[in-house]
Amino acid sequence: MESEIATSVSISSSALASIGAILASVFSGIGSSIGMSIAGTKGSGVIAEKPHLSGKVTILSAMPGSQAIYGLVVTLLILRKMGAFDTSLIELSSADGYALFAAGGVMGFAGLFSGWFQGKVSAGGMGAIARNDSVLAKAITLSALVETTALFGLLGAVLVMLMVGK
Repeated sequence: MESEIATSVSISSSALASIGAILASVFSGIGSSIGMSIAGTKGSGVIAEKPHLSGKVTILSAMPGSQAIYGLVVTLLILRKMGAFDTSLIELSSADGYALFAAGGVMGFAGLFSGWFQGKVSAGGMGAIARNDSVLAKAITLSALVETTALFGLLGAVLVMLMVGK
């Protein structure tokens, strides 16, 4: 006769919220790093051939870095909801723990892919300004369009966090 052993792993609400905070910062930071490295690689080539474009190239290279900032903001908001900046942590309900986990995950993955692909668009924009430096505003606009995904992730995370604790 086979015996079944059932094990139950329980994760606390605070642990779930903490993982959400980590997801927001880590994945948004990774997206920014990937995006800035893609843009920076292209920018290095452009500056080598046309040093006078370094200011314009730097603007486009820096744009994917904003996702890391959004991730950090969400991380800080999650930690604040947890009471990490007070004298003791707040006891979260199970639903609140899952909500904060989800908020961090939404921001993390929106930041990851937005930063990554914004770097590609920024690199393309650098190629365009290398040919015609009067198109900088258009290149910035195209790059900023990709960033809206990260802004939607930030908005979604904040809206979810507004429901926590009610």
